[in-house]
Amino acid sequence: MPDANDDARPLPEALLEKAVQETRGRLKIFLGAAPGVGKTYEMLESGRALLADGQEVVIGVVETHGRAETAALLDGFQIVPRQRIPYGGQTLEEMDLDAIIARAPALVLVDELAHTNAPGSRHPKRYLDVLELLARGIDVYTTLNIQHVESLNDVVAQITRIRVRETVPDSVIDRADDIEIIDLTPDDLIKRLHEGKVYLPRTAKRAIQNYFSPGNLTALRELALRRTAQRVDAQLLTHMQAHGVRGPWPSGDRILVCVDASPRGPALVRYAKRQADRMRASWTALHVELAQDMRLSDPDKDRIASTMRLAEQLGGEAVTLPGQGVVREILRHAMTHNFSHIIVGRTEKPVWQEWLRGTVSTELIRQARDINVHVVAGRERDRSATRGLSFATRQELGLLPYLQATLYTGMAVLVGMALFRIFDVRNIGLVFLMAVLTSAATAGLMPALFASILGALAYNYFFLAPQYSLTIRDPESVVALIFFLCAAAITSNLTARVHRQARAARIRARITESLYLFSKRLSVAGTLDDVLWVTVNQMATMLRVNTVLLMPQGDTVAVRAGFPPDDTLDDADIAAAQWAFEHSLPAGRGADTLPGARRLYLPLRTGRMTVGVIGLDNDRSGPLLTPDQSRLCDALADQAALAIERIQLVDDLDRAKLSAEADKLRSALLTSISHDLRTPLAGIMGAAGMLRDYFDALAPDSRRDLLATVNDESERLNRFIANLLDMTRIESGATVPNFQAVYVDEAVGAVLRRAETVLARHRITVTLAPEMPMLRLDPTLFEQVLFNLLDNAAKYAPEGTPIGIEGWQENGSVILQIGDEGPGIPPADLERVFDIFYRVRKTDQVLAGTGLGLAICRGFIEAMGGTIRAANRPDRSGALFRIRLPLPQEIAP
Repeated sequence: MPDANDDARPLPEALLEKAVQETRGRLKIFLGAAPGVGKTYEMLESGRALLADGQEVVIGVVETHGRAETAALLDGFQIVPRQRIPYGGQTLEEMDLDAIIARAPALVLVDELAHTNAPGSRHPKRYLDVLELLARGIDVYTTLNIQHVESLNDVVAQITRIRVRETVPDSVIDRADDIEIIDLTPDDLIKRLHEGKVYLPRTAKRAIQNYFSPGNLTALRELALRRTAQRVDAQLLTHMQAHGVRGPWPSGDRILVCVDASPRGPALVRYAKRQADRMRASWTALHVELAQDMRLSDPDKDRIASTMRLAEQLGGEAVTLPGQGVVREILRHAMTHNFSHIIVGRTEKPVWQEWLRGTVSTELIRQARDINVHVVAGRERDRSATRGLSFATRQELGLLPYLQATLYTGMAVLVGMALFRIFDVRNIGLVFLMAVLTSAATAGLMPALFASILGALAYNYFFLAPQYSLTIRDPESVVALIFFLCAAAITSNLTARVHRQARAARIRARITESLYLFSKRLSVAGTLDDVLWVTVNQMATMLRVNTVLLMPQGDTVAVRAGFPPDDTLDDADIAAAQWAFEHSLPAGRGADTLPGARRLYLPLRTGRMTVGVIGLDNDRSGPLLTPDQSRLCDALADQAALAIERIQLVDDLDRAKLSAEADKLRSALLTSISHDLRTPLAGIMGAAGMLRDYFDALAPDSRRDLLATVNDESERLNRFIANLLDMTRIESGATVPNFQAVYVDEAVGAVLRRAETVLARHRITVTLAPEMPMLRLDPTLFEQVLFNLLDNAAKYAPEGTPIGIEGWQENGSVILQIGDEGPGIPPADLERVFDIFYRVRKTDQVLAGTGLGLAICRGFIEAMGGTIRAANRPDRSGALFRIRLPLPQEIAP
């Protein structure tokens, strides 16, 4: 019988969940069966009630859909302005998550939980925004229709013949602290549709014909009520576990079916399924794993595993608990998890055994208290051939343990004779009892019982009068011998039980440690190849099989890793692996499908999809895995599948980021071309048009000014196109410098002559150290770098201010620095100014330049082996660009 103290003790998991709930915001979901039942209206009414109580309630996003009565409820609320996001030539409005977090209200109202955010938002889904608000400690009221629940998506599609694309994971509903059903009868909702309170009249007519039929609405109402009931049941269970409340509470039916190694296990599971369907209740299959289960044969272990798999296939939950007593663990689990019904099979034992030792069913009936116990009669034939996979069976022959027991008994005889003759010790039975205990600790129960019988005979033969005879003269010796046998049997049984438990604990600890190390290695694996190698290596080591791992490649699957390394698969193996991947079921050796393959192929499944296939084989004939190995293989495969999915999700995220960056670059390029290309063209066309239409009427000075405009704008256009071409060369890796010996002062002079027009409105100061050495540079690229830097300084520095060029030699390098007296560079932009199309705004908020010049400078300088850095002047306002170029080897000190 379960200990009352244990039953009243809160579960640590429930206490932890309660602690987590106290640190985050509360979530209340207004759940409706269909659009138009009044979810938003009820949410606003609840918010107004809290607002009247003095709480700070703000509206994050509410969609009124043109309903006047809903819009009227917005009065009095503070509405957080929405974030405007440009996308596809239009501007979309979304909830401003950052503004809400910065304001930190007590409660925020968020409509349409399943909404998909506009591209460019922080999160792709609105429910992710809500989760972040909850993590910040902000309470959230939100609305949701039942057709948007992920697990019900297929069911809703079958009912309405419309598949909803926007869904919310069930985990979000499970995190809700409160769920309020907003319900209308089908007739009332259809009436609202006719009155135009849900959709416009034309839309409402189509909706009634397709989606809002009375049958569909009734089915959706039932789904909403059932899903809410599931959440309420889970909350009740958590409350009971957190407060140590003894179950069951009569709040609903829950069925627990108990299975063991007997052949009737599948019949019990099917009976539990039928009962659960009749009661419309959830159900669980429970197996209590005892220490003596280590001695079960492989067919018995396989039968248990097959029964638990059958329970999962029929929609139940399969639970295996280690324990020391079947009845104790069943009742503890049933009371802790609020089960109202327990189903067990009738024990087939002789009457004398039932009277002596009792049965599981009778003990459950006696101790179950308020829990209903169903004892199912019937017998099912033992089917040695189980469905699905067939596993290896091994029989351990026990000659060696009995030889050890004989040896221990012989040693006890020698020790006893020595004690009897030398020290005149009379109580020699304890020596033989030690031999029995040693046999039980090292060999098990049956060898210990054999040692007790053999020890009794030896004790009688060597030490009881008359010695060296099996006859017993003294009645006192008969009594001593009988009690010796009883004590030996009891102690051997207890010692063997402890030995089994210790052995089972060691095995579990070893497996647990291996699984922990495996998960740790998977967590630090940063690439897909690392994950695959860790997986095949661990499986091959723990299961003692050859392992290959296949992943999809085009329309088929291909080997990506193997241990020992092996990438050769024949047609039968390829077909089996492909079938296992497509159907998410085992195939190949030992399976029902394509058993002629050399390997057994098991799918690597996650909650989202099948990510690959694992192939196992060995050089032995017969079945491949034992039941224990099969369970271990499932655990390893599940961890590997999750790790592979994690890597794939990271890759998908990286690709999404690259795609977003490409879109951003494309948008910036189009913006740059539309402005920076059209501006000089407009100037050229305007000046050329004036010259063409009014050439004779223009004064000579005006003609020269217009021709200068054409020339200046043509040069500007040429520089822009040159920058685009240079950037294309840099990005494609086609920039190969043509190194020559170049004097820095000559390169600076050539650039100043080229940039006379650009620098006409500034004073130029050049300060170069005497005897500057020659550098190994590409003169064309170097001059372009200097020109871009001077052009950038001229754009940002006010007219009339100086632009300085300085150069000196330092630590085996030549430093060239260009400075201006403009507004400088914001500290956050000192590195970003070298990004493609990034431009710092001028003080008049006018964008200057194309955003390519500095990016080209960095690309050219790095191609020539140098570096370029941006900084602000320490002595006054202005920007500094410092170029560091290495001296040639023959010049460097």
